Amino acid sequence: WSLSKSFTSTAVGLAVAEGKLDIDDKVLNFFPGDAPAEPSENLKAMRVRDLLTMSTGHAAEPWWSGDDVWTRRFMAEPVVHEPGTTFRYNTPATYMQSAIVQKVTGQTVVDFLTPRLFEPLGIQPPTWDKSPQGISIGGYGLYLRTEDIAKFGQLYLQKGRWNGQQLIPEEWIAQATSKQVENDKAPSGGNPDWRQGYGFQFWQCRHGAYRGDGKDGQFCIVLPKQDAVIAITAKTGNMQAQLDLVWEHLLPAFHDQPLPANADAEAELKATLSQLRVKTPSAQ
Repeated sequence: WSLSKSFTSTAVGLAVAEGKLDIDDKVLNFFPGDAPAEPSENLKAMRVRDLLTMSTGHAAEPWWSGDDVWTRRFMAEPVVHEPGTTFRYNTPATYMQSAIVQKVTGQTVVDFLTPRLFEPLGIQPPTWDKSPQGISIGGYGLYLRTEDIAKFGQLYLQKGRWNGQQLIPEEWIAQATSKQVENDKAPSGGNPDWRQGYGFQFWQCRHGAYRGDGKDGQFCIVLPKQDAVIAITAKTGNMQAQLDLVWEHLLPAFHDQPLPANADAEAELKATLSQLRVKTPSAQ
């Protein structure tokens, strides 16, 4: 689900680091053939940065249907606000990031990330759903294991460094995971962890944390103060309740000093964890 978005923004960051694009590039310049005949001034002003922060200026998400060319459908939606001024959750904006990365690199986001991110982290090349135009969807559709999500969070916790190698520029990590736009006036159903600000496809949390998340309870929570990462895959309808449990039960369990070594307890924990699995549903 939408935890995929944080991986897409990582691809944007890597493309920026390689000099293939700039976050202040205008979106329209990448797909002039898909633009309306008379694009609005707001559409002309929209930047990659505005895609990253979900502040494109749309009043509604420009969803596609049928045989739409997805980039064309995105740019056909009226841009009613000045880009960069108003947060509005926008999954198609993440698709546009994926399309831009593919445009400037000649590779799908998943192929671009494989040697730069997945292979160094020891993650098997994953599957990522595509649009009819053969572009990784970006905003959802990436399939990973819980352990892979944890590795991704650990990489961000370590400011982009892994086994002595700087995989992601530290400057990008700092930008992506800090508040770039206010979202306290956006509809959130009263959920406080959805009103703390938004970065480059990462949500700000309470308690100094940040996260990528996805529908039904998929989380990659990074807690810099506690030097910890929490990865969750789930099927739940109340994601704020999940986070509340993290803050109520897990957060207080972190301490400045490590627990004393206990080989027996560690072996017991590993044995228990090795037995935890969800049975694959059988066909009826």
